[in-house]
Amino acid sequence: MPVLVDFYADWCGPCKTMAPILEQVANQHQGKLKVIKIDVDRNQAVAQQFRVQSIPTLILFHQGQPVWRQAGVVPAAQISQVVQGVLR
Repeated sequence: MPVLVDFYADWCGPCKTMAPILEQVANQHQGKLKVIKIDVDRNQAVAQQFRVQSIPTLILFHQGQPVWRQAGVVPAAQISQVVQGVLR
């Protein structure tokens, strides 16, 4: 199952904008996609490991490998399109 990781922080405005978008994407792909949120302030080592420079940053993993990455606010339709491509 693909995993979409959202690197965010509580104080980040664009991250708050992404929250309902990610919820929508998770609902659209229920049972086929796992969405995980990682707070960069609490998990700095993980953020550094994946070279997260700005937030929000989304990374889609498929079979343990990062297959797509995007920083900033991303529309639900764009995320869904990427997820659909991986699910095929």
